[in-house]
Amino acid sequence: MKSRGKTSGIDRREFLAAGGASLLAATLPGTPKAARAGATPKPPAAQAGTASSRKIPIGVFDPVYDKLSLDEMLDRVSALGLEAMEIGTGGYPGSGHCPVDELLADPAKAKAWKKKFEDRGIHVATLSCHGNPVHPDAKHAARDQENFKKAIRLAERLDVKVIVGFSGCPGGTPSETQPNWITYRWPPEYAEMLDWQWKEKVIPYWREAAKFAREHGVHRLAFEMHPNFVVYNPRTLMKLREAVGEEIGANCDLSHLFWQGCDPVEVIHFLGKQNALFHAHMKDTVFFPENVGKYGVLNFAFDTADLPQASETFRAVGYGHSASLWKSVVKAYMDVGYDGILSIENEDPILSGPVGVERAAYVLKNVRNELLGA
Repeated sequence: MKSRGKTSGIDRREFLAAGGASLLAATLPGTPKAARAGATPKPPAAQAGTASSRKIPIGVFDPVYDKLSLDEMLDRVSALGLEAMEIGTGGYPGSGHCPVDELLADPAKAKAWKKKFEDRGIHVATLSCHGNPVHPDAKHAARDQENFKKAIRLAERLDVKVIVGFSGCPGGTPSETQPNWITYRWPPEYAEMLDWQWKEKVIPYWREAAKFAREHGVHRLAFEMHPNFVVYNPRTLMKLREAVGEEIGANCDLSHLFWQGCDPVEVIHFLGKQNALFHAHMKDTVFFPENVGKYGVLNFAFDTADLPQASETFRAVGYGHSASLWKSVVKAYMDVGYDGILSIENEDPILSGPVGVERAAYVLKNVRNELLGA
């Protein structure tokens, strides 16, 4: 990446490499209080004194190892001292390490597949089938709906309790052929389209999907709150949960909530109070204050070529916000009695692939040890 000027006297390349969390948090207007200067927020009064000493397992989401075989990946994960995994079974993450059809067809193969993890002390905690099952293209929707059903049936066979995915996004009218993400209810036609999406597409589909999951012993559908899908923040998540049932909960990926101005600890306590925390992606976001000031936050970069003009981008844990902030995040999960895993998802364009996983694992293990007094 080419260097581009200075930020508060610090070269952009040096700043990114060092994380720069405290400087960014202190200078960025509108940064949530919990993120400023690496402060450790105090939990709400109602939660005071409820901290749990549970050692929340740290794991990783497998697409980051897409160039490795299953055995090679497991050896790498075991060497990092990670304790759990989230495995892709179709949709956007793919299923490179999980031959879904084979495992569904042959119980012995499913048992042998799972034993590979168990032999290394790794728990298969969740299956992921991120897709768009309400896509306006019927073929696309049917494919993702089938992926979901297969994931549910495989979870039943493997005794996995959580399915991770997206809520999806339909078109804005019956005639549209591409998704239409609507977040603002004016002019009036947008309110009409948004209401139509939820009433005619989103709620009916997920009511049936949740019923299917229940029938197969799966009671936790963890939605990643993600832009371009109808569930993109805690409020829209709770809207779907209230309409469908308690099978709907969160994959709490804070990287998508930081740029929306959410306070991570407030989000965790809010969702924990609703018993709606089913899964957690561990991924950070870094802000570039000079570009936020010029362009706002709806200006994301996905690769290094876009960084000079970007307002923010994904980073490995600890490279967007300080270790102190992440310590407060892990503590909040402990405070609310979260019983899932901390699943590292690395989409850092600078610390790419397994390197970002290693850096994130280092930060998370250290802050967890501090909290446990280890």
